[in-house]
Amino acid sequence: MGGLAGGMLANWLFGGSAAHAAPGSGGMGGFGLMDLILLGGIGVLIYWFITKRRREQAAALSGTHQSSMAGSALQPPYYEVQPEPHKEPEWDLEKGIHYIEQQDPLFSEDRFKDQTMDFFFKIQGAWGDRDMSTVKHLLTEEIFGLLQEDAEKMRRDGLLNRIENIAVREVNITEAWQESGQDYITVRIYATLLDYTVNEKTGEIVSGSKVDPIKFEEYWTFMRPVGNNPWQLSAISQAE
Repeated sequence: MGGLAGGMLANWLFGGSAAHAAPGSGGMGGFGLMDLILLGGIGVLIYWFITKRRREQAAALSGTHQSSMAGSALQPPYYEVQPEPHKEPEWDLEKGIHYIEQQDPLFSEDRFKDQTMDFFFKIQGAWGDRDMSTVKHLLTEEIFGLLQEDAEKMRRDGLLNRIENIAVREVNITEAWQESGQDYITVRIYATLLDYTVNEKTGEIVSGSKVDPIKFEEYWTFMRPVGNNPWQLSAISQAE
């Protein structure tokens, strides 16, 4: 040990204090009472200093270990990068029709439009009769359930929906694409017609008009497994 504490200890141990001791003072081995008290204080100081240094060294070693462990926990050797979610390609109408024709050489837009009109009149007829079971094969399971539920409600309420004097103005394919092994085509149907609802028992008109035609504009989406397979209506949406 060096420094101020070391010099004081050497001086007292090797005669510094003994040289000043009074004869008959009762000291032991040349040391007086004050010398012993000072030596005891120096010993406590040395013990405190050594203990403090050991605690600091232990804390430093412990801190280094904890820092290393924390670093390895918070910063793994590599980060797993999650892939971007798969996005369906952009489908324009021409591209969609081309892909459908590749899988079904018998497909043609004109033939499909004619088939759409056949679906339209058959489905409208079944709706007027409040029984969608006759066209169930033309509908997906989901849309059949929805239309049949509405038709049954009309029957329970004693109402009939009449659609008459249908004049179809336009039938246009607006979208075509393939997804998950399925073909999809959306068609815009534009027509004018009479649409009214009557009370089944009294014949009273509940809503609509028997004389004023309305504009009908809806988008019907059809789907089928890719290839020369039957189409089914899968969705109906109103024009915005």
